[in-house]
Amino acid sequence: MNTRWVTRLLWLALLASAGSACAKDAGPSLPGLKIDPARTAVVGLSSGAYMAAQMQLAYPELFPNAALVAGGPYSCAGGQLPVALGSCMKGEPAPDVGALVASATKRSAAGEIGALKDLAHARVYLLHGKDDALVAPAVAEAGAHFYEQLRDGTPALKNMQVHDDGQRAFAHNLPVAGSGDDCDKSVAPYLGHCGFDAAGEIFAQMFGKPARAATRARGELRTFGQDALRPDGADAFMAGTGYVYLPPDCLAGKPCGVMVAFHGCKQNADAVGKAFVEDAGFNRWADVYDVTVLYPQTRASFAPLNPQACWDWWGYSGADYDSRHGVQLRWVVNAVRALGLPAGH
Repeated sequence: MNTRWVTRLLWLALLASAGSACAKDAGPSLPGLKIDPARTAVVGLSSGAYMAAQMQLAYPELFPNAALVAGGPYSCAGGQLPVALGSCMKGEPAPDVGALVASATKRSAAGEIGALKDLAHARVYLLHGKDDALVAPAVAEAGAHFYEQLRDGTPALKNMQVHDDGQRAFAHNLPVAGSGDDCDKSVAPYLGHCGFDAAGEIFAQMFGKPARAATRARGELRTFGQDALRPDGADAFMAGTGYVYLPPDCLAGKPCGVMVAFHGCKQNADAVGKAFVEDAGFNRWADVYDVTVLYPQTRASFAPLNPQACWDWWGYSGADYDSRHGVQLRWVVNAVRALGLPAGH
C-alpha cells in the first residue's frame, strides 16, 4: 500500500471520528415560546417553495398560510426526478393541474395529507419573476391555478385567498429591498436586489397590513441542533445546525406567531453562510409582527442524490416524501412543537 493511500485512509478515519463526535453533540435546543396557533405560515424559494406547499397540504391544520416564491403546484413531480426536472421546472410538458388537484383531493380523503377543510381561511401568496429562467413562469402559474382550482372545486374553500403575483421583472431569486445589479441574475446567495421587499410583502399577505414600518432586526438569531428533532430517530437529511430568529417581544414571553422559511437549493448555510437567514429581510419584519422565524437547513448528499441540498420535492427521502408520513415534513412538525405550537393544533 503506497503512502498516498495510507494518507487517504487516515483522513477518512479522522473524518469518521469527527462525524461521530459531532453526532454526540446535539447542539442547543430550540427555546420554548408562547406560540399563537392562529398565526402560522410556511414560506420558501424554489425547492423551498415546493416544500412549503407540501407542508401546507400535508398539515393544513398547522400551516393554513403559505407563500411560494418561484415554485410550482403541489406534488408536481409525482416522485419522479425526470418529471421534476422537466415538467416542474421547464414546464415541458406543462403540469396537468386538473390531475394534480384530483390527486390531492383523493389523497386528503384517504388521510395521506390533511383535511382540505382546514384550508377554509387559508392565505396563499405566489410570487415569481417574469425573467425566471430556472423555474419557468408557466410552472409558477400552474401553482396558482392549482390553488384556484382547488378552491373553486371545493365548496368549503370558497373563502380561501389566492394572490398570484407574477408580473414583476426579476430572475430566479428572492427579491430584497435594496438596489443592485443582480436582480436579473440567479447567483448565490439568490437574493436579488430588485428594490422590492418580498419579505415585507410576504408578511403582509400572511398576517395583514403592518402596524409600523420595519427598521433593522433587534431580536436574536440563534442556532439549534437539528438532529435531536429527527422523527422516531429517522434521518431527515438535515444539516446538524439550524437557525431561529426570535423577536424581542417573543423573548419577553409575549404570544407570537411562527413562520418556517425554507431556503432554496444551494442556499443553505453550508453553501451561502448566513446570507439567507440574515439578509432575506424576514427578521426585521418578524419584529413588527411578533413572529418567530424558523430557518431549517438541509444538507447536500450523493446517497441519496441531492448534491445541491434541495428540499425533497421529488422523493429522495422516500416514496411518502410529500405526505403526512414524509420524514422532512414530520421533522418540521417536531420543530414547531418544540418551539411551543400547541399539540391540539
